[in-house]
Amino acid sequence: MGLFHQNFDKPGPGVSPDAPRKKGAARFFEILGRDFSTIWMAGLLALISSLPFALLLWLAVSTHSLIPMLAAGILGGMIAAPQIVGLNDTILRSLRDEPGFWWATYRRAWKRNVKASLLPGAVCGLLLAMEIFTAFHLDTSQSVVPAVAVLVALILLAGIAQYIYAQVALVEVSFGGLLKNALMLFLGYLPRSALGVLWQGIYWAAVALFWPVSSFAVILCSLWLPCLLNLMAIYPALDKSFDLEKTIKAMRDAQLNSENEDK
Repeated sequence: MGLFHQNFDKPGPGVSPDAPRKKGAARFFEILGRDFSTIWMAGLLALISSLPFALLLWLAVSTHSLIPMLAAGILGGMIAAPQIVGLNDTILRSLRDEPGFWWATYRRAWKRNVKASLLPGAVCGLLLAMEIFTAFHLDTSQSVVPAVAVLVALILLAGIAQYIYAQVALVEVSFGGLLKNALMLFLGYLPRSALGVLWQGIYWAAVALFWPVSSFAVILCSLWLPCLLNLMAIYPALDKSFDLEKTIKAMRDAQLNSENEDK
């Protein structure tokens, strides 16, 4: 616990309400300069919790067995999901320039979202495990159609899952509502959705291409780098659809007014 108290419980400096928000690379480096330690820690927790998924899937591919694949997808996905949602929550708060004590906020958000994240984690984990397992057992010498089908499935899963996990961190809605909203957001903001998927694809393609050398980069960048780039791409769509910053501002104002009345 000393680690969190010493390095990760400092309140964020926030941003002046009159300061124009930076965009693109300037915004990326602004966020990293201000919140790197908290984002990295949330990413590390998400990466560690994803190890059961990765190890079981490796066992499934190595042994050509469906049982480890199913376990990787369902159990591994459920184990990783709360921390993936926690990473999304941390980055979304950073994108909103929301100050606060990270570890206390992370734990509170984790407890609030853990149950809601399990079913999305199991479903998305199972689909991802099935797609990766299938990709490793394709025979492209006869036809490239199955390979193209798997690639399209991976793209669609990445595009929809990015909105599912973000929604779990932001709103309370049923799983059916999550899927419906995710599909509508994916199609309604297709250019931004595609950019988010592109960032994820570039990152994981680079990891796979340069493995095992890239393992060092995975320790440093874990899951936070693709998640940050992805959420930067789709954040305007989320903000416009859910009025995030307007709602958060209203909640803060109400809290401040309540505190002033109590004094």
